[in-house]
Amino acid sequence: MEINPREVYTTEETQKILKISTSTMMRLIKKGIIRAAKVGKQYRILGKELLRLVSPELEDKVGKVYGKGREWVHRGVDEQSTE
Repeated sequence: MEINPREVYTTEETQKILKISTSTMMRLIKKGIIRAAKVGKQYRILGKELLRLVSPELEDKVGKVYGKGREWVHRGVDEQSTE
């Protein structure tokens, strides 16, 4: 499926495109990973936002943040095991 950057997608359409569950979709929106506009009681996502989400640049940023967090956790575990 091709993502049109000027198209507006519902959460259901976005879930199908990204192949994720409803709970994952809401978690990504609430954490700000997917930027969405609330229209009434529903969210709408721009196609360019979906393209940004699946871009390799964002994936690199997420990987770096994950790596830093993982280092921090392991450092704490290593310090506790030496005590």
